[in-house]
Amino acid sequence: MQFLKACLFDLDGVLCDTAKYHFIAWKQLAEKLGIPFTERDNERLKGVSRMESLEILLSLGEKRYSAEEKQKMAQEKNENYLALIRRMTKDEILPGAVDFLTYVRGRGIRTALGSVSKNAGVILERTGLGGFFDSIVDGNRVSHAKPDPEVFLTGAQDLGVAPEACAVFEDAQAGLIAARRARMTRVGVGDPAVLTAAELCIAGFRSMEPRDLLGRIDSAAGKKAAAGPTS
Repeated sequence: MQFLKACLFDLDGVLCDTAKYHFIAWKQLAEKLGIPFTERDNERLKGVSRMESLEILLSLGEKRYSAEEKQKMAQEKNENYLALIRRMTKDEILPGAVDFLTYVRGRGIRTALGSVSKNAGVILERTGLGGFFDSIVDGNRVSHAKPDPEVFLTGAQDLGVAPEACAVFEDAQAGLIAARRARMTRVGVGDPAVLTAAELCIAGFRSMEPRDLLGRIDSAAGKKAAAGPTS
């Protein structure tokens, strides 16, 4: 019996290698403001909204800014980021991602994108990934950033699938917490020492055959269903 009915995917760092572009764009802004900003600092911004990310960056400096100044900074960062991702190609899809998407869809499992990024559409267009999703939920459709579960609950609603029958793929702790609050099975993509809210962690989609990975996720979903709605 197959318990899993849908898979919901974050975009940045899960399906595409866009984290480097976020880092470059934030670092450009940080250097302009005279704020030291490292890749370790950038890890704190994963899965976090643009304005919340800006607040984290500004907390690394000493100067305080008005709401209007912050809006201009966020817009500048986004313009820098857009200039970078508009040059993306299919080559920046992470290894094994297309194979897994193709496999699960071939098994009748529905798919959705669950990203708080307002630029997801540009990335999907540049990489050609858009056709792999039955639903696309991005920052233009939701008002609450992760760890709020809104983005994933909206995706499940679009697909007509109960949250307990959904699995979420995330590379950020905030996204995994959002999935847990949505009562979905949680698959971390990255370091298990960092992604502690994951029920299953993989280095990437190339690290396991699609059939084996899907089997492990379905097993986790089955245990969740057996344990009841509070699991």
